[in-house]
Amino acid sequence: MGKGRLETFSDGVIAIIITIMVLELRAPHEANLAALRPLILVFLSYVLSFIYLGIYWTNHHHLLQASRRVSGSVLWANLHLLFWLSLIPFVTAWAGENLFAALPVAFYGTVLLFSAIAYFILTRTLIACHGQDSALAVALGRDFKGKISVAIYALAILLSFVNPELACLLYVLVAIMWLIPDRRIERALAS
Repeated sequence: MGKGRLETFSDGVIAIIITIMVLELRAPHEANLAALRPLILVFLSYVLSFIYLGIYWTNHHHLLQASRRVSGSVLWANLHLLFWLSLIPFVTAWAGENLFAALPVAFYGTVLLFSAIAYFILTRTLIACHGQDSALAVALGRDFKGKISVAIYALAILLSFVNPELACLLYVLVAIMWLIPDRRIERALAS
């Protein structure tokens, strides 16, 4: 089956997730800069989550660029990814509004971890649909960046109970690693 509906649906869901996140930002009732100070952590959690959703959106786009078709299992794997991404507004609000306390930071990392696992499952399902010698399989290779991201998330979740700030820095580190879309797919498609 074609991939157009999957792309359109995924784009729509991610757009709704971002909309929900921005609607969670509450404007202060006072009209001065001091009124914004308590919202700094809420805003920072929003920025990080927006970046993560942007990373998933761009890499999802690249992944589907290298795909010619999808199967039923790909549709379910994609829904699995969208499920975890749909939890980002909740953990974003919880972490930001609770000053990055240990438990919300751990849950934030858990959602990031399971989103990464779901993305990995989606890539493997697409490779199974296209074959181990496909351009997509060659482009993704051993997916070191994906595997190291999962390890960093797991470490950060554990660390969040000891030092939530350091755990958040690890989440930022993974985001920095992924800010530039995966060029392996672009190179494989250009060959």
